[in-house]
Amino acid sequence: MSGDCSDMSSESGVSGGIMELLKHLSRDEILEVLSQGFCQHCEALLQQRVHNILNNKVSVISTSEDGSEQQQATMAVDNIPTPPNSSMSREQLVRPFTNSDILLNDGFGGTSSAIDNGLSEEQKEQIRFSQVGRKKDFVHMENINGRGTNVLKGLELHTQVFNAEEQKKIVECVYDLQRMGQKGQLRERTYSEPRKWMRGKGRVTIQFGCCYNYAEDQKGNPPRILRDEEVDPLPPLFKQMIKRLVRWHVLPPTCIPNSCIVNIYDEGDCIPPHIDHHDFLRPFCTVSFLTESNIIFGSNLKIVGPGEFSGPVSISLPVGSVLILNGNGADIAKHCVPGVPGKRISITFRKMDESKLPYNFSSDPELSGIKPLIVSPSVNSAQQGHYRRPVPQSSFLRAVVLQNQRRNEQLNKDKSEESAKTTNNDSFLSRSDDFPPLGRVSKVARSKQ
Repeated sequence: MSGDCSDMSSESGVSGGIMELLKHLSRDEILEVLSQGFCQHCEALLQQRVHNILNNKVSVISTSEDGSEQQQATMAVDNIPTPPNSSMSREQLVRPFTNSDILLNDGFGGTSSAIDNGLSEEQKEQIRFSQVGRKKDFVHMENINGRGTNVLKGLELHTQVFNAEEQKKIVECVYDLQRMGQKGQLRERTYSEPRKWMRGKGRVTIQFGCCYNYAEDQKGNPPRILRDEEVDPLPPLFKQMIKRLVRWHVLPPTCIPNSCIVNIYDEGDCIPPHIDHHDFLRPFCTVSFLTESNIIFGSNLKIVGPGEFSGPVSISLPVGSVLILNGNGADIAKHCVPGVPGKRISITFRKMDESKLPYNFSSDPELSGIKPLIVSPSVNSAQQGHYRRPVPQSSFLRAVVLQNQRRNEQLNKDKSEESAKTTNNDSFLSRSDDFPPLGRVSKVARSKQ
């Protein structure tokens, strides 16, 4: 007990000494102490907390009938630094905001608003970019040709790429395209809505950029890009999605997609096990909307029942996330989507092999030369873990920062490492009728017009 008390007393003394020293620091120096060892996401969180505190002070004091206190509140707000060339009011500056709600003026309908707190487009994009989650360590070992192989190598899951407002706009665009397809306003091979003749069969597909034949058709064409068939070009909003995927380091600038397929699922619809055709280059990606669902991977996937498959690894796909398929994850492991629990939309972006391009295909100049976002080393490091800034030169600041770092390191040592591997005994073999016939709208769909 005496030891505990002495430790507490000692810690209290150190704390009191630090508080005394902080009184001699300027505001900028205090902020430097507070932000040391923070990644960009944590800095944004700190900024949000400061705004919350200021906002609470204004709310509490403004309820007072005392004129002097009201004046103090106004002075506190006046002392908040205003960004250059900003027309933001004081009330807007102290309003708390959620970084994921920030809208960018990049084609998704983003406009400057109070929630942006007067940030520039570059600042907003850097904040949004820093919040993207990136998982690249998927592992599942299988015996392939007598060798232990990680069949998931090359898979990446990027989350929070599209926020709720952006997802809403994309989903509305997809449903508009579906209505156009039902009315015959898209090219014949662009839109396909087959009859739902059993559970898991009959999802709607919309293809842009090229017509891919999933199974041998009535003309005897094997699965491949049909070079003599034409479909509609990529819609403008989809091109904006591609730009973001490249700018935010989700897709490499060496493999910018020029085609895509939209899958519109009803509850219970599925995609059977397959490996994407090599008419399309690697990597390619799938963006998920409306309902979180699972995708199953493994070199050997099996049919359990209509829309039900079993395989060794199941990965959950959050809405607004992007799954990258590359390497073994694209070429050794098959993948499938079991019957979805609710309405779902996925958009798969792929780049066609130059030798397989449709004969009348024209490259879109809008998609050429997209450059990845240039970010500071702190943001890059924060993507893999928390970035620690260099310790400042001031001896006092250095002492405080090092003390905080030692505490953080001790906390990290106390945490147990978790190695998550999600497995699921769910697996399917595809037949020629597992994929919808292209360019066909069922009589039921036509009757909706």
